[in-house]
Amino acid sequence: MPGYLLGRVVKAAIVVLAIVVCNFFLIHAAPGDPASIIAGQSGAADAKFLEQLRAQFGLDQPLHVQLWLYLKGVLTLDLGFSHRQQMPVSTLLWDRLPATLLLTGAAFLFAVGLGVTMGALAARRVGTWGDSVITVLALAFYATPLFWVGLMLVLLFSVTLEWLPSFGMASVGVEMSGLEAVLDVGRHLILPGLTLGLFYVAVYARLTRATMLEVADQDFVKTARAKGVPEGRILRRHILRNALLPVITFAGIQAGQLVGGSILVETVFAWPGIGRLAFEALLARDYQVLMGVFFCTSVMVVLFNLVTDLLYALVDPRVEASA
Repeated sequence: MPGYLLGRVVKAAIVVLAIVVCNFFLIHAAPGDPASIIAGQSGAADAKFLEQLRAQFGLDQPLHVQLWLYLKGVLTLDLGFSHRQQMPVSTLLWDRLPATLLLTGAAFLFAVGLGVTMGALAARRVGTWGDSVITVLALAFYATPLFWVGLMLVLLFSVTLEWLPSFGMASVGVEMSGLEAVLDVGRHLILPGLTLGLFYVAVYARLTRATMLEVADQDFVKTARAKGVPEGRILRRHILRNALLPVITFAGIQAGQLVGGSILVETVFAWPGIGRLAFEALLARDYQVLMGVFFCTSVMVVLFNLVTDLLYALVDPRVEASA
């Protein structure tokens, strides 16, 4: 396991480095002069001020020098300075990251838990009306756009029923502490968590159902039935356990995609995470913040995949032996 882990960590570091370089060139390939944008937002655009801005942000250096300076900053977690927010990018990301992790973590657990449960129920009742209902619901969740689901949930639970708050992460103008504050954040988390998780519920349900039906036809399952093993035990110990291997792999990939999908959800629900920060930075053309968000999300995606590799190696030792 130590050698397997070391190899995966080295590969992850190389992937992050490549992504950082690609993001740098993509941002600098965008049309427009960042110094002119900063000067326009400051209300001064004379030549001397533009020259000072270029020197301050290193825009007067050749592109390869700018890349080297940026890579040195990334290695020390110095991601630059936001001209829009007037504070370091690392501070902005550190303030917004917990909100995004809370949202994506809740949506991920909800999607995996409900999706695997629905898929297992559908596989156990294959060909019945219950299987048809679960399949139709999964298709409906999969085909519905996230922003439409979010708006409909707001109209139903916030506007019509007035059960849940429609935006933000906490109640505005109300001082809370302890359990009361936790419950308030939880109430604000329900709608964006449902919106982000429902799409992936459908994916896990369909994948679990298909995999369980495939495993159910294997010889070791037929042998267990011939020995008189109870059907519930066969479902849990033989079919579901082996069917979870591709689900774990797919969950690792989807966990990274949840971070990207949170940009839309955070914008709809005014959730103060890095997804909304990226949207605001894009509108303001705050390139340092955009590169910081890209770096942060890239690291999160690589870490999710690294954890997935380790879980897969623990569930199926043959993966480690063949790595």
